[in-house]
Amino acid sequence: MFVFHTNLQFYSNLDEMCNNRIVVIPRTHLDDFLCGRIIGRLECEPTQLEVSDELGIAQSVISRLSQRFQDDGNVSRRYSTGRPRVTTPNEDRYLAVTAKRNRWSTASDQSRQLSSAAGTTVSRQTVYRRLGQIGIYARRPVRCVPLTATHCRLRLAWSREHALWTPQQWACVIFSHESRFSLQSNSRRTFIQRAPDTRYHQENIIERHRYGGAGVLVWGGIVLGSRTVLHVHIGTMTSQMYRDVILEQHVRLFRGAMSAQFVFMDDNARPHRANIVSECLQSEDITRMDWPAFSRT
Repeated sequence: MFVFHTNLQFYSNLDEMCNNRIVVIPRTHLDDFLCGRIIGRLECEPTQLEVSDELGIAQSVISRLSQRFQDDGNVSRRYSTGRPRVTTPNEDRYLAVTAKRNRWSTASDQSRQLSSAAGTTVSRQTVYRRLGQIGIYARRPVRCVPLTATHCRLRLAWSREHALWTPQQWACVIFSHESRFSLQSNSRRTFIQRAPDTRYHQENIIERHRYGGAGVLVWGGIVLGSRTVLHVHIGTMTSQMYRDVILEQHVRLFRGAMSAQFVFMDDNARPHRANIVSECLQSEDITRMDWPAFSRT
């Protein structure tokens, strides 16, 4: 009884404050008492605009409330549980199992597999959400250079041979490297389904060291305390171009500015091991460092 009296006193004060349209009720859900009061005022034949000005409630709210009362005779708020879940728990487990068995399958592939197996049609986003709920996400795999036992043995031998070199000896070595950047619109980017903190697990790594298609090649060299300028080359680097551009315009000039113990390091790419490249290095009295295959600078 006390609560009912308090509500009457509140809405009585509200009527006095709303006479000049200076009070607007904040955007909150209307309780059943206020809804009933609005319907009662409408049945006294004022317009919806007049009731809106009187109570400080938007006219659109009053219009929807009146339409609801005319449709089903009820002004209470309708409660809903949201959109029903498309997949069942068994179908969710099916998506999880297929993602773990075939990490290279896409969300579209899994959607088609689920439709074929259970007859349930879901979107890619639904597959992403179901897998995300169990901690499986689509990520790019790690790419690494494939190494054999021979590669590892040669790397270890090279490391032991140069383990005792002094900083003065390393200061005479120029390390060179080439990086290739793809210019294709489709760089063959693939994703795998994996859990967090499993990036470097064996099943999430691709062994690859050759990339096809058009691209830009960037060459550069570094030495202790200095570096060469970057050379950008569009297209394929041939042995003749490597000799005429890289060796003649960059390495030879560096050789002239350093001591007689100058050592040049390059990788084992085919253009670097051509006869015309070896002859050029010999004619310029440039010593080439032995470098194990598939080793990075």
